[in-house]
Amino acid sequence: MTALLTLSTAMASGLGCPPPTSASLLGPVLRLMRPQLERKLSDVCVSAAAGGQASLERSLREPCRRLAAPASACLIAEAESSGRSFGVITELARGRLGDDSEVVVKRCVAKLLGLPADSLKEVSLEDLQRRFKLPVTPR
Repeated sequence: MTALLTLSTAMASGLGCPPPTSASLLGPVLRLMRPQLERKLSDVCVSAAAGGQASLERSLREPCRRLAAPASACLIAEAESSGRSFGVITELARGRLGDDSEVVVKRCVAKLLGLPADSLKEVSLEDLQRRFKLPVTPR
């Protein structure tokens, strides 16, 4: 969950299901981006959790790498199921977090907490970051 929230600072509407063609056309693009997304998630996880301590960074590298795989899978699945694939792809390409990425991150965090997917839509990412004591990086 830390990696998902932290990714939202590094990356950069309704939540109905997208038309089937939307998911089928853009899903492969998101899946092609998955290795880069996993690397970014892993790097951000290590950086945020280690707080600049080199010895801690070394010990966190493997756990963060293992966390990045399911986190990236969740982000891709939620981008597709929320109908926000195109927006997320655009925002990732620009290297920024936007409205679409924010919705996807919140849906994944909710899933990890065992909550309904849209239960965090009214909570800001900044509030989530404060709750989990993560460094806040401006958009």
